[in-house]
Amino acid sequence: MHKDEAAPAGDDHGTEARPTGPSRPAPDCLPRQAPLGSPPKGQEGPLTALDEYDRLEATGIWRPGPSDQRRNVVVSIGSASLVISSIGDLALAHWSLPAIDRVNPGATPAIYRPAPDAPDRLEVADPEMIEAIERVRRAVGRSRPKPGRLRGGLVTAVLLGFMAALVLWAPGAIRSQAAALLPEAARATIGTDLLTEIRRLTGAPCGDDRGQQALDRLVARLAPGTTAHVVPSGLETTAVLPGGTLLLGRSVVEDHETPFVVAGYIVEADLRRSLQDPVRAVLDDATLLEASRLLTTGRLADRVLVAHAERLMRSPAVPIAEADLVTRFATLSLPAAPYAYAIDISGETVLGLIEADPIPVSDAAPPIGDSDWVALQGICGE
Repeated sequence: MHKDEAAPAGDDHGTEARPTGPSRPAPDCLPRQAPLGSPPKGQEGPLTALDEYDRLEATGIWRPGPSDQRRNVVVSIGSASLVISSIGDLALAHWSLPAIDRVNPGATPAIYRPAPDAPDRLEVADPEMIEAIERVRRAVGRSRPKPGRLRGGLVTAVLLGFMAALVLWAPGAIRSQAAALLPEAARATIGTDLLTEIRRLTGAPCGDDRGQQALDRLVARLAPGTTAHVVPSGLETTAVLPGGTLLLGRSVVEDHETPFVVAGYIVEADLRRSLQDPVRAVLDDATLLEASRLLTTGRLADRVLVAHAERLMRSPAVPIAEADLVTRFATLSLPAAPYAYAIDISGETVLGLIEADPIPVSDAAPPIGDSDWVALQGICGE
């Protein structure tokens, strides 16, 4: 090793002389960094961080390992590496710029190493060279793939998907759970309260005694365990209330010549009651807080009852699958065609019911006797 390459104690990073010669001018005499963003002479277009510093050199102190002697060196920036050379212009090391790690961020002189686990150390005091190395490292760092961002994006996407599913699923789940846990007594109370609100819209249920008795006998045969009322106005066909109450519109019993039509409407309403929980339907008009309170109080806010009563009057019931209806008609030995034609006189929209009719009208026994049928048609009086 040339004796003037050893760095004396207390070296001030560049105060020693360098041998002159044709091979290399002294670092201080070399052209310095061009103004940032300005291309070198003859070069067009924007500069990269490497372009701006490709002619910058400075002196530094390099130590290959903990037990090695420190030595004065010349530091320059290459196309993708930091080059450490001896004062005599002999290349000693090439460090990959993307891998360079700074040991003492913010301190001067800056101390670098070629990698976090490398023993080499390079001290640089020249501010321009420090800035150059830092800028190049930042520029290279920005261009590196960032798998953490991908993982973070995937995690974020999964979380957002979970939250969206929770927002969409949770309200329905809470309402369904509240309906499933509600005891029969509370269901009956809700049905009674709801009927009170419906009376404001339809008027009191028709009250002819003989007509109601006839309706009770018909319901006992077709829908055991339920009660039924005929309302004078506001309801076109049927409505199902919690607690096993069925409501029939006045036109259902007055506008048809055969009791098979009324029977069909009762069968359809009772089947809907068994397939679509009436309490769950009421809770669609309740907030999540109101649905949760139902489990502790057994009662619903008046606002919910009013909203649901209005919806029952203005919105058609959710239709039942024709196959399910045909099965129920067959079980009760009832013809389906009279009910089907009452829904659509042309038969086009209920063709499945008509074609699968389990029993012809001519072969079916009437669901109630003639006297009961006459009484039922007069349940609402004149």
